[in-house]
Amino acid sequence: MMLQQQVGKMKRYWSISSAVAVAAVLVVVLMFMNIASQMKLSKPIPPTDPQGGATIPAASNQHQAAGPIECNRSHKSYDICWINGPTLLDPNGPNIYFMGPTSPTAQVEKIRPYPRKWDIYRMSHVKEVTLGSGSGSGGRPTTPPPCRVRHNASALVFSIGGYTGDFLSDFTDEFIPLSVTLNSIFSGSGGDPVLVISNVHNWWTRKYADLIRTLTNRPIINLDTESATHCFSSAAVGLIGVDLENPIPNSIIHFHELLQKAYGYQHDADQNLSGLNNRPRLVFLGRHDAVGREVLNLAHVKEVAEDEGFEVVEFNPKYSTSMRESYMLLSGSQVLVGVFGAGLIHLLMMVPAAAVVVQVVPIGAEMLAERCFGKLAKEMKMEYMEYRIGAEESSLAEKYEKDEEMAMVVKDAEGWRKKKGGWTSEVVEMYLKQQDVRLDLVRFRVCLKAAFVKARSFMAAS
Repeated sequence: MMLQQQVGKMKRYWSISSAVAVAAVLVVVLMFMNIASQMKLSKPIPPTDPQGGATIPAASNQHQAAGPIECNRSHKSYDICWINGPTLLDPNGPNIYFMGPTSPTAQVEKIRPYPRKWDIYRMSHVKEVTLGSGSGSGGRPTTPPPCRVRHNASALVFSIGGYTGDFLSDFTDEFIPLSVTLNSIFSGSGGDPVLVISNVHNWWTRKYADLIRTLTNRPIINLDTESATHCFSSAAVGLIGVDLENPIPNSIIHFHELLQKAYGYQHDADQNLSGLNNRPRLVFLGRHDAVGREVLNLAHVKEVAEDEGFEVVEFNPKYSTSMRESYMLLSGSQVLVGVFGAGLIHLLMMVPAAAVVVQVVPIGAEMLAERCFGKLAKEMKMEYMEYRIGAEESSLAEKYEKDEEMAMVVKDAEGWRKKKGGWTSEVVEMYLKQQDVRLDLVRFRVCLKAAFVKARSFMAAS
């Protein structure tokens, strides 16, 4: 199927899933505790705490059997297993077998290799992988299938079967964990592994082809369409999830560097860097095809920004928008403005320590805004500003102004959320889908003035 046809089918899904992803993923701060283990496939060692280097004790649900297969199941967002020795992949299971000397005792491990294991619904869409060792085990037949393709490399097996379809999840659930996993497990003697991916679609590999080539020089294996067996020197199954509130030091900056390597530009040749007539460029993230949180007076907001001295570009990212086009725009801009939502993940494309991020925070999203994109912007060493809308700037105020019972929705969002039992579907519908904003131009101008001063200082220093 052509990319355009697939994008058309995804259009409604992407709009809705972006809101659901922001609510469901971010209400638990996107991810949980994670490790940057210094495990080497040639010689496994216990996982370590990336902040302090101390060994993390095995949790009660962490299966560390005395055998060639080791698994760490101690984390809330992900499981990861590895086989340190000759490995055979049979896509028909899919099954992964240890092919070295084994004991008579069978060892079988099952894993869904996606870093979102607390999300039962989404994990049900992730293909389960079985790892086996030992004669006659449930995970390995007595006579393994013959190897058809041999690789002088390790394998990294994972799935993208979770929230594929919105930028936030593509980055935080897939590419950033992939980058962290490659740096943690395969740096040094691990080498450049073969990526074995399940639940993958052709449009995904086409869209991110340049980024994938930056992560590995080897062709990927599509576990859903492959039929031949493959042999590797060793294998890891799963991705190390990321905690954007407390990320591994430099992991976010490192991911930006990968984006730069994949989609980078020439500073002295690209006229986009300085903006029109040397004015700071402000990119406003539009939400024309999204659900809720649209700026109803965007035309007037853009006029105010231009009046303050900005070159203003409205950017409505779609799944058909090329990554290189997006990167060229954002990396050559000084200010990014957007209402809380998945599109703000594009801040990762801007130059670290040389950009301003202004997040417009709707009523009810205050906690999520800071914990997610606020933390992320600060990790990128950017100037981060929040514009929290007042009640009169929310479309909910007009809708419920004459309903005393529902007035609580606007006047006490935290209280109403607690009354409804947290981020339920009703709360998500109210604050992330039904709510639009109409910015107070006088108050927002003050924010733009501050952003302009900072942007000019960045330009002067470059």
